[in-house]
Amino acid sequence: MKSIAIIITAFAATAVSLPQLFADEVPPLPQNAFSIVVLPDTQAYVTEKSEPTFASEVSWILKNQAAQNIVFVSHVGDIINKYGADDEWTIARRQMLRLSDHVPFGISVGNHDMQSNGQSQKFQATFPASMFQQQPWYGGQLKNNSNSCQLFSAGGLDFVIVHLECNAPDDVLDWANEILTQHADRRAIITTHMYLGPRDRPVNSDDFYSAPKDRMRWHKTHGKRGNTPQQMWDKCFRQHSHLFLICCGDQSRTQAMYRSVQGDNGNTVHECLSDYRGGFFRIYRFVPGDDQIQVVTYSAQQKVLCSGTKIAPNADDHQFVLNYHVTK
Repeated sequence: MKSIAIIITAFAATAVSLPQLFADEVPPLPQNAFSIVVLPDTQAYVTEKSEPTFASEVSWILKNQAAQNIVFVSHVGDIINKYGADDEWTIARRQMLRLSDHVPFGISVGNHDMQSNGQSQKFQATFPASMFQQQPWYGGQLKNNSNSCQLFSAGGLDFVIVHLECNAPDDVLDWANEILTQHADRRAIITTHMYLGPRDRPVNSDDFYSAPKDRMRWHKTHGKRGNTPQQMWDKCFRQHSHLFLICCGDQSRTQAMYRSVQGDNGNTVHECLSDYRGGFFRIYRFVPGDDQIQVVTYSAQQKVLCSGTKIAPNADDHQFVLNYHVTK
């Protein structure tokens, strides 16, 4: 199958592969570097039988927090599979709260984490704003933490990361615009669930695999109020000069995709999709000495770095470098 990774190299930031990383373990962290872990959809890991996979991801983060200098954990959404399954919410809460008091984290609400009309009361009951409000890194929220903002610093740099629900309506994007404007002096990251994948709404199952991939122009939730990923870019993301990274999940039949695009202010924005099974997750390692972000895809359960999958067979889809000015 042809590689689905898209790399746009017309701008200053480009992506190159990391062939030296194809090994069994995550390499030691370069000097003065720091890491952000991005957890893809965990909806397949929230049954009693599958929870050990979820647990292995969190355990690896906690065990390697110092060695990999992990400063933040972001979840792209679809934390559970069936909205009405209380046992799945219990497992998701149990695993994610293991991070509490160890490393800051945020969660994007996926389409499985809400009803089709956009109601997300079960997410709000499981991960309410009150759970985070006393944390010094918690920067604000909307709809009882269905959309949230976190602030953190690493390597002498200040960051703001905004977690947005799937197909965020206009009122949510207005809030996001306010948050990003308020923190324009920080480097900005956005995590939202549905973003990259089949450009147009698939007509049949094969379209999920073979149709043109891009920023999606269709949506799943919130009815007529829901914004497509393309609309979210146009109404919010592209306007902010300090935005440099967008993380998403949702599309397990695309699985891995990344590209670099340009915002309205000439800033390069890296758009990265990851939606794996087999316990694979992403580690974004910021390396100031080389002005790059090393993107490493690893499974703590299998204890192996991803060198290719059936859907995304090229190693460069999973282990690559994003050029980024990681200095003051």
